[in-house]
Amino acid sequence: MAHSYTPGLRVTDSARVLRERRLPLKGEVLAPIGAEVAPDTVVARTELPGNIQTVNLAQKLATDPAKVADTLVRPIGSQVRKGEIIATAKSMFGLMKSHAEAPSDGTLESVSTVTGQLILREPPIPVEVTAYVRGHVVEVIPNEGVVIEALGAFLQGIFGVGGETFGPLAVAVSGPEQELLPQHLLPEHRAKVVVGGSFVSYETLMKAREVGVAAVVVGGFDDQDLKRLLGKDLGVAITGGEDLGFTLVLTEGFGRIQMAQRTWTLLNAHQGEIASVSGATQIRAGVMRPEILVPRPGGGSGASTESLEGGLDLGSMLRLIREPYFGRIGWVTALPPELQALDTEAHVRVLEVEFVDDGKRAVVPRANVERIAD
Repeated sequence: MAHSYTPGLRVTDSARVLRERRLPLKGEVLAPIGAEVAPDTVVARTELPGNIQTVNLAQKLATDPAKVADTLVRPIGSQVRKGEIIATAKSMFGLMKSHAEAPSDGTLESVSTVTGQLILREPPIPVEVTAYVRGHVVEVIPNEGVVIEALGAFLQGIFGVGGETFGPLAVAVSGPEQELLPQHLLPEHRAKVVVGGSFVSYETLMKAREVGVAAVVVGGFDDQDLKRLLGKDLGVAITGGEDLGFTLVLTEGFGRIQMAQRTWTLLNAHQGEIASVSGATQIRAGVMRPEILVPRPGGGSGASTESLEGGLDLGSMLRLIREPYFGRIGWVTALPPELQALDTEAHVRVLEVEFVDDGKRAVVPRANVERIAD
């Protein structure tokens, strides 16, 4: 029988997941090895240098640039408040005074006797890194961050937008085939990870933002509404940095696609438990998947690395993960053994797929698909 190996999304009730939490520059690590952490626990902290403000003292005071250093009323290195006088110059034989004020709070960093410019550094910007998941610290990266181990249910989606968030899982519909509608979202869903079924509309997502949900997890979404949601074309960039007011994770793809029964059952089993969700996605090189992680209280052991990776046979259900069929679902109808030429003139192994939604067939590279639960 024809057979092929292909990767798939992880969907398991027992996984061991390691998440590195690192500062953008060196700072202070707050969580030691062995520390139990919650999603909102601050594990590391640092300060980014403040923005620079320039003040043209020579112009403001009508003074020779070579003499601006003598006009300062506070020495370099002093902290000043917005509106505070930082330099004074006399004119008209000392009968008149000109003043320069600080444009913001900050520190007088330097002054140039060539350009007559004063540089004021605004206060540093505090940066904190949280644990994101409930678990315990298994490694400390000195002055940079930690590695956290979490044990529990773990699911990957095919596409997502929005950053990291967390909240109790709340199933809002009665089955995996049901669309998540605006009336399903209630005030009690605020700050929760809401699980829908086969589809969510743009209007429902706007209701989710209004309610204040943490995340929406559904089977499918209209790809035409994605640009409307983001306010721009997605392009090929990594998602996850969007400021939408919520995080969206699609477990199946674009269109009205019933959530896989295995995924639905697993999410239902953990309703009410705290889930950590990330919408970060990258389809091309260095694949990154959106995720839902529901750690077990108190951790535990015996976590597996179960996934849907494995063989493709005739009749196996799969998902297309690259254009022009990105997100579509189908069955394998043929696995020709010989290499075939693409439009790019590359010769690769291919398979034939019959799409679930319209019954049409297409021949695609095997590298462009992933296996999903039947």
